[in-house]
Amino acid sequence: MAIERTLCMIKPDAVGSRKQGAILQHILDDGFELLAMRQLRLSKRIVEAFYAVHTAQPFFGDLVEFMSSGPVVVAALQRESAVARYRALIGTTNPLKAAPGSLRQLYGESIDRNAVHGSDSVENGLVEVSFFFAGVELG
Repeated sequence: MAIERTLCMIKPDAVGSRKQGAILQHILDDGFELLAMRQLRLSKRIVEAFYAVHTAQPFFGDLVEFMSSGPVVVAALQRESAVARYRALIGTTNPLKAAPGSLRQLYGESIDRNAVHGSDSVENGLVEVSFFFAGVELG
């Protein structure tokens, strides 16, 4: 098993309801190493750049509005099989269909307000981590 990096982003809905600490505790309890973390408010331009792959999707405008509506917490995580393990921990996109005890089931409100973002591949994990963190921040 390879050590991988993945991005955790706690979305405005979860930060707004003050669940970021509980979410981070779940992540740490699952054995992830926290390499770097910060809370910030994303501009629409930054959200558009980060989610550029979804530009043509009908939900893109709503996604940009939501993700720029309040603070988020971004964290660079590391462990063996980090991407697959984190995807399992967060659960499916729709909190109503997410596995019991998954982050989205516990803290998500809806398919659009689902508490957390996670990288969907090893390659995207590296890209997304480097989008928010410089190499020197990651140790």
